[in-house]
Amino acid sequence: MINFSDIEFRLLKGSDISKYKSELASIRIEIFRDFPYLYEGDLEYEEKYVKVYERSKESLVVLAVHEGRVVGATTALPLRDETDYLKKPLVENNFSIDNIFYFGESILKNQYRGLGVGKKFFEFRERHAMSFKKYSTTCFCAVTRPENHPSKPSTYAPLDNFWINMGYKKDPRLIASFPWKDIGDAIETEKPMTYWLKEWKNEF
Repeated sequence: MINFSDIEFRLLKGSDISKYKSELASIRIEIFRDFPYLYEGDLEYEEKYVKVYERSKESLVVLAVHEGRVVGATTALPLRDETDYLKKPLVENNFSIDNIFYFGESILKNQYRGLGVGKKFFEFRERHAMSFKKYSTTCFCAVTRPENHPSKPSTYAPLDNFWINMGYKKDPRLIASFPWKDIGDAIETEKPMTYWLKEWKNEF
């Protein structure tokens, strides 16, 4: 049986991130193949993705490691360092980009779920964001798929309640469009990604 205490967390910043780019790409491709993302892995895209975090002076990547293997990962960086299509919905709704810290993926292999790793990922990212003492909002976005999507497993359970318990609120006004290729598709298509936000008032 795997216990939470068996998991090692590695916090990476700047150039240290590049040392693990292969592991990060591999686990992103593996986990995001599952519903609701159904992502057809693209190593060229993964290389560009990691570089965004390498270039950001305030980014953070956290790896969950068990017995020397990367079994999970999570990322965060200032929203101003992200792509324009991620910033667009917030700019159009009069949010101040410079006050927002964006959380990227939070991914974990199936057998390590339910141990508290996901909660720990949020804690690491939030504490990192608030350590700069200039960000008032943390946020992330999640893909929206139709309820009757043909690839939706009967056992699928959305993470909305977990995110609500972590203090985040869904804002249906804020929807970004992400392009990626679904498994089996020949071309990329745009996917709607709805934002979840949490406001901070000097908790750290």
